[in-house]
This record gives sequence, structure tokens and C-alpha cells, in this order.
Amino acid sequence: MIATEQWVVTVYIDERDDRTQAEARLMKRGESELHGSGVAHRNPRDVNVPEIGAELAASRALSQLADQLLDVSAADVERSTGQPAHFHS
Repeated sequence: MIATEQWVVTVYIDERDDRTQAEARLMKRGESELHGSGVAHRNPRDVNVPEIGAELAASRALSQLADQLLDVSAADVERSTGQPAHFHS
């Protein structure tokens, strides 16, 4: 079967003072979402470049989301085959 799906990842970024928090959400086929979160802290002595904090927090959130998706994939394979599945990123 050939099919095309669209999965949407949305990243929300909240910057407050020296702390940036990001949340990545994956929605696929109307199923419940997977979430990843990440935080970045700026050293008060560093120059304030908000993009750096946003990039770092977002990358951490997306990395956590990717790890969760690998875990879901492994669990699905185990349910389908009855055999342990170990995936590596």
C-alpha cells in the first residue's frame, strides 16, 4: 500500500529572563500527541542573544521527542512480533 501522511511537529518557545523553555509536540493521524521538552539557561555574564537559547532549548525538546518516538516504535514492533526490539538513533 502506498500512502502519504502528514505529521506535524510544533515547537513552542517561552523566553523569560535568563531561561528559555521549549516544548515540541508531534501530532500524527489524529492520535494523541507525543511531547518533548527542553530548557536552556543563559549565564548572566553572557551577551543576551535570545536565538541561541531558543535553538538550544528547541534542540533539546526535539531530541527528547525523537527518543520517545523511537520507544513507541520499539513497543509497536514488540506488540506485532512478540519479540524484543531495540532501535538505535
